[in-house]
Amino acid sequence: MACTMGRAARAKTGPTSAGTFTALRNPTFRSIWLANQVSNFGTLMEAVAIGWLMATISTSNLMVALVMASATLPAFILSPIAGAIADSFDRRKVMLAAQGLMVVSSATLTTLIALGLATPWIVLGFSFLVGCGAAINNPAWQASLGDIVDKSDLPAAVTLLSVGYNTVRSVGPAVGGIIVASFGPLIAFALNTLTFFAPLTAIWRCKWAGRKSTLPREAMTTAIYDGLRFTAISSDIKAAIARGALFGLAATSILALLPLIVRDELKGGALGYGILMAGFGAGAFFAGLLNSHLKRVMSQERLVTLACIASAACTFTLALVPPLPIAAAALALGGAGWVTAWSGLSVSVQMASPRWIAGRTISIYSAFTNGGIAAGSWIWGIVAEHYSTIWAFEGSAGALLLVALAGFLFPVHERPEVDLDPLGEFNAPAIPPDLKFRSGPIVVKIDYRIPLDSVETFLILMARRRQVQRRVGARHWSLLRDLQEPAHWTETFRTPTWADYLRLNDRLTAEHKELEERLRELHALDIRPDVHLSIERPTGSVSKSSQSGSLFPHP
Repeated sequence: MACTMGRAARAKTGPTSAGTFTALRNPTFRSIWLANQVSNFGTLMEAVAIGWLMATISTSNLMVALVMASATLPAFILSPIAGAIADSFDRRKVMLAAQGLMVVSSATLTTLIALGLATPWIVLGFSFLVGCGAAINNPAWQASLGDIVDKSDLPAAVTLLSVGYNTVRSVGPAVGGIIVASFGPLIAFALNTLTFFAPLTAIWRCKWAGRKSTLPREAMTTAIYDGLRFTAISSDIKAAIARGALFGLAATSILALLPLIVRDELKGGALGYGILMAGFGAGAFFAGLLNSHLKRVMSQERLVTLACIASAACTFTLALVPPLPIAAAALALGGAGWVTAWSGLSVSVQMASPRWIAGRTISIYSAFTNGGIAAGSWIWGIVAEHYSTIWAFEGSAGALLLVALAGFLFPVHERPEVDLDPLGEFNAPAIPPDLKFRSGPIVVKIDYRIPLDSVETFLILMARRRQVQRRVGARHWSLLRDLQEPAHWTETFRTPTWADYLRLNDRLTAEHKELEERLRELHALDIRPDVHLSIERPTGSVSKSSQSGSLFPHP
């Protein structure tokens, strides 16, 4: 039976608490989340196998460190496009296609290893392809959370993504180490390929209701541009991106260089590597369990700062080359910092993103954070190659303390009280029949009559209105004052096409309505402010549509 649960069905579940596991009450989320843990288990087993395989077939420390870079770099390269795809197409179908790519890539790599054809560059290449599948899948999956679960459960759902992954991390690497030590890397690669079928099957069975629009799909370039612009306008998203990129760059040494310190300093084997990875996962798991409680007693910014300090303590301890039990304890502290930082930053981005653009903002955040991880893997690999892993871990510890101090410049916030859901109250004005969706550009002018004693309040409100209008798609926004009639003010902006104008109004939120009501109170006339819609006409070469008398040219 397919697991289907729409918004109406979710409304019957009643209020939920802020506990970490409340989102699991939703059958669709629960099914896909559990299937992802099966896939994560296989991925983590393979992480041990691929790291150990690379350490045995290559003598280059840089090549070992680049294993993580090859898995994360696709998110940096493809995420902006993947986010636009997630917001423009059916997210469920996007996830199915991405999971299929991961299955094919993993199966091909397994076959090449079985045939003895796996060179370091082949391993990195197919790891990159699996990463491409993940880069396409993740924005669609994370953006779907707001479609699947209630808003009150969204922070818990985001946290569960990290908790689930790191719960499996506490077991998967140890099992992977046992499998690699007992049977060799090939078995781990084969098992990982099989586990990819779990989320593929769950997504195929489950259906959920996303936000649908009667408007034509945005052009890919426009969708990417809108995502970049929205991100640039949102201070909360920019802060999360800055801290995430810096944290990823500084903290990635823990996982990227762990195979080297096991091989060269601790003189351990694949089993020892798996045990240390299990310690990292155990710390992340317990931090995830405590996440909801910690959020009630301290701010999100304080949690991210403490996560940076905990990760710095982990890397500094590893630089001392402690015995295996102490190294495992240090990695547990690092795992706790890892999951606390990433879950907090991800929740901040989710809560600052409306559903219509969530895929793009999440993907841009993912691009920068994974870019930071990839760059960090390369940087710390270079340091380990030319100096030593000890120097690399010491440098990482210092960098993490600087990331903690960066909170003074880029504080992280979570604003659950802000409602970004569209109101859905817009009624399109009557238009001539030959105006097409692609006709444009459209110029909007709104006239206000503001008494002189209300000008200061009006300008404060218009500063907010400029931000919220640009956030939903208004371009070239400006405010004009009539020199001959100072009480007459005109707000102007434009959209590329008529369809973009309709999309803009379809995205209006409660904040827009509140601003409109307050501006209407300042408006000196009893009637609503006048809204004038115009279409821009070229004055250069005369087109066929102009010759035929058409009033509404389009590209």
